[in-house]
Amino acid sequence: MRELYYMTKRNCLVFLRDRSAVFFSMLSMLIVLGLMVLFLGKMNSDGIVSVLGDFGERDTAADEWNATYLIQQWTLAGILVVNAVTITLTVLGTMVQDETRKRTLAFYVTPVSRTVLSLGYILASWIVGTIMCVLTLAVGELYFVVRGYPMLSALSLVKLVGMIALNTFTFSTLGYLLALFIRSDSAFSGVMTIIGTLVGFVGGIYISVGMFGKTLRHVLLCLPVLHGASMMRQVCTDAALSRTIAGLPDAAYDAFLKELGEELGISLYWDGKLVPPVVSVLVLLGYAFLAIVIAALCNRNRRMKDR
Repeated sequence: MRELYYMTKRNCLVFLRDRSAVFFSMLSMLIVLGLMVLFLGKMNSDGIVSVLGDFGERDTAADEWNATYLIQQWTLAGILVVNAVTITLTVLGTMVQDETRKRTLAFYVTPVSRTVLSLGYILASWIVGTIMCVLTLAVGELYFVVRGYPMLSALSLVKLVGMIALNTFTFSTLGYLLALFIRSDSAFSGVMTIIGTLVGFVGGIYISVGMFGKTLRHVLLCLPVLHGASMMRQVCTDAALSRTIAGLPDAAYDAFLKELGEELGISLYWDGKLVPPVVSVLVLLGYAFLAIVIAALCNRNRRMKDR
């Protein structure tokens, strides 16, 4: 346990001392935030206000305020998932650097086992990713307070921290598995660029899930990113969504709630059937377990080849 503690601590410090790595790990978040503030957020909130206006005379100013708050909470949930993917993978860049610069050879001659070395990389990625995502959540809530919006409840914040921990753990294990097959810093940078770009689309952040076709939606439902995003969106937008559609006729309330939730990827549906949150949790845990098993087999094969 002592060896694991020191290896995890070492990997965390290596990442945090590299200010450029910390900045670029947050770059995807800044890009998403800029897109939402400048273009996508306004477009989505205007669309919601327009649809609400079809149900008769309403307070347009209140609808605009509520719709903007809803979309910004929705955006915050998306940013948390983007960070859970990109930050954990960036921390695992330490592992690639150790491999390319032959530092791992020095570790191999110590009493520290390869299992401890592997866990040290995964735990460091998980810890740093969780801390950075929680800080992002705190900054987001502070922004809402400054703008005059209500904060999430204490229970909602506790749920989000738990979901953040689950997401960062899953993507830490998947990132570790991916890093096992990368042999150079330049290749890792290229992979980071591709993943940082794709995660916004896969999670239904740049383009809402409702705009995807049925086949593509089924494919995305088989991936962990959309499940992680949906879980966080349900918690972040729960109160805002209720306020936004308040006052609708009883006959239209449930139908519009379902339609809007499906359109924004808040609730996930497979052939019209709601995917419950517990399934999303199981999908994330399943991917983490699968990644650990495959990574263990890969490391075992490496040890046999080294002999």
